[in-house]
Amino acid sequence: MENQVDKKMMSIVADDGSVEEVEVIIAFEFKDNKKEYVVYTKNEKDENGNITVYVSHVDRESGEPKLFGIEDESEWGRIKDVLRELSKDE
Repeated sequence: MENQVDKKMMSIVADDGSVEEVEVIIAFEFKDNKKEYVVYTKNEKDENGNITVYVSHVDRESGEPKLFGIEDESEWGRIKDVLRELSKDE
């Protein structure tokens, strides 16, 4: 019998209005700066067969959550640390 895990899905609306369903891997927040992030996948594989994941900053100030890319190198470093810790747990 296969172990069925409930997948958490979310819809992403692009600037052009198109909607895409993606699978949420994890969402987390850094307590010190109150910034929230979501790691998700479209279940695409790269040339090595690894699933591609995306990370976005979640901004809820306008009421409707909006996703933004991460451009700050120190912020990226902290996010990579979280992802490394998660991969150790698997």
